[in-house]
Amino acid sequence: MNKALPFLFLLILICFNGTSRANENTNIENCHLDGIRTQVTCGSLLVPENYKQPEGKKISINFAVLPAIDNSENKEPLMFLAGGPGQAAVELAAHIINSFAEIRKTRDIILVDQRGTGLSQPMLCDENDTEQLYNVIPEDYAEQDVIDCVEQFKESHQLSQYNSENAIRDFDAVRQALGHKKVHLYGASYGTRAALVYMRLFPDSIQSVVLDSVGPIEVPIGLFGASSARSFNLLLEHCLNDESCNKAYPNLREEFDTVVERLSKNTVSISINHPRLGTKTAFNLSHLKFVNNIFKQLYSMETRSLVPLIIHQAFLENYQPLIGLISTSDGGMSMYVGLTFNIVCNEDIPRITQTMLEQDSDNDFGRGSTQTVYQSACKVWPKYEVDAEFYQPVVANIPTLILSGDLDPVTPPSNGEISASTLVNSHHIISKNNAHIVASSPCGVGMVNEFLEHLNPKDVDSSCLAELPSESFMTSLNGSI
Repeated sequence: MNKALPFLFLLILICFNGTSRANENTNIENCHLDGIRTQVTCGSLLVPENYKQPEGKKISINFAVLPAIDNSENKEPLMFLAGGPGQAAVELAAHIINSFAEIRKTRDIILVDQRGTGLSQPMLCDENDTEQLYNVIPEDYAEQDVIDCVEQFKESHQLSQYNSENAIRDFDAVRQALGHKKVHLYGASYGTRAALVYMRLFPDSIQSVVLDSVGPIEVPIGLFGASSARSFNLLLEHCLNDESCNKAYPNLREEFDTVVERLSKNTVSISINHPRLGTKTAFNLSHLKFVNNIFKQLYSMETRSLVPLIIHQAFLENYQPLIGLISTSDGGMSMYVGLTFNIVCNEDIPRITQTMLEQDSDNDFGRGSTQTVYQSACKVWPKYEVDAEFYQPVVANIPTLILSGDLDPVTPPSNGEISASTLVNSHHIISKNNAHIVASSPCGVGMVNEFLEHLNPKDVDSSCLAELPSESFMTSLNGSI
């Protein structure tokens, strides 16, 4: 018998057992996701709920990989970090596979459900859809609703462990489980904060970063008064300078103020048909609901085009255009509100002083209406301590492309400047005719793809941004623009 054979058998056994141990917490299989015809890869990874207790309770982190169409060059994958906090990345797969098609031609895209979202220990507050379809926060989301929300998962979740830093530890664990030495990061909105935390905790795991619509760690989430007023006033200015819009709505500012004042004095109750059940349901419109729904429309170039019409019709006491828009909003973009509150109420709201609240409320759009829901919810949400070092600016030399939409109501270009000041290998591009998320257009995605190829943010060709159309507006109920 060859004396080497027993040794070789032992070596094979050790290697097999080692591989088995390395993969015992990981499950990966081919799958199909809603809205995607082709087969993709799905997986789950067991990680510690508390990373300081690695042998303690484990939770399952859900992820998916949208495989490259041509992987012959074996390029580093792009990890997509979703917004919110509270969006589940895997639930956005159908949208991402279409909008990021150019990127996916040659590299995989990794989607990870942040702990507390999707299939990663979700923290979704159950609501009665029939009753609450038109009950839009702030005033309809009472403190008792928040208490009821917490009751749904306070026994199954150690809430202090569902924070931004542990989310990034999960993301990097997924990177390792998939066998990648490095990944590129694309973060949008809150996903930019996640990317910045990733840059701090695991810089050696990152090849490059794209921060799209930046939410710096230094800027608390929840202070949207000044930025939303800036965005709204730009819309008014653009309507004034547009001949057809100005002709249709020559007194738009005055009409907006009149509607807000009228609804401040008397809430309007409207009987309408439920869009899915067909049954009659009551819609109670207050000035806070009106302003907050106008605020939501400022995020997108498509819905911004409807704002003058909605204001004008409300001035004429026709609220159907507003109601129609509410009933169709947020399709496919569910938020896991429990995680939203858990992070914002502990990482952000405690840093907001009374002076900051007053300054943010000093505006001519929503005053302090955008703060209301967080200020109310966070009074009763369970508290945990956040390390002071978490709030320090992120300093890194990683190639970073920073994108801002000039019309953005929540993450204005000034946010991008804050992060650019400490990221020495970065370049900040401001798109004049974009609102929230620059890579919502083929031009933006093309810039991201070019950056991933060459990794020099200052050399990215942004000339296509000049070709994006300026704001245009619907001027009548028959759809004329």
